Amino acid sequence: MRFLALLLVACVSSARADDKPPGLLGVPVKDIDGKATTLGAVKGGKAWLIVNVASQCGYTRQYAGLQSLYDNYKAKGLVVAGFPCNDFGGQEPGSEKEIKKFCKTNFKVTFPMYAKVAIKGDDAHPLFEKLTGKDAGHPGPVGWNFNKFLVGADGKLIARFGSDVEPDSEELEKAIEKALKP
Repeated sequence: MRFLALLLVACVSSARADDKPPGLLGVPVKDIDGKATTLGAVKGGKAWLIVNVASQCGYTRQYAGLQSLYDNYKAKGLVVAGFPCNDFGGQEPGSEKEIKKFCKTNFKVTFPMYAKVAIKGDDAHPLFEKLTGKDAGHPGPVGWNFNKFLVGADGKLIARFGSDVEPDSEELEKAIEKALKP
């Protein structure tokens, strides 16, 4: 009887470990309301566009394009994930509550938003350390706000786009469409 109980515990533990999202999708993050989660916890996701965002940046208008991308590709499995960051020019000074209100009021954002993170320096969030690290596939530091990282369902970085690549650019949309193909 004891053997069966141990076997059951081992099977349950193994199933839980297998439930963890792969690679970058399994890195612990907090949503904009402070709840612990992972990117992979978003149901129906097949590709994730991770973006470091800011409310007082020359690129802030890209929120509209990111929302449009999300609207156009959500049903096919695209998840846009906004990570507010104050590392570049102090352009995201607000609290999570203020950021959430700003995004909803000004851009009608419905895509997942996450807690404010540091992207560079000793306090860099582990997700961005992995996105930019030497083993990332597209390594190198983030240069400014609204950098875009396209991650596949396998949790691996597929492509990376700078701030100047608009959400409606042909380059970005082609990469997203390719990532969403079965």
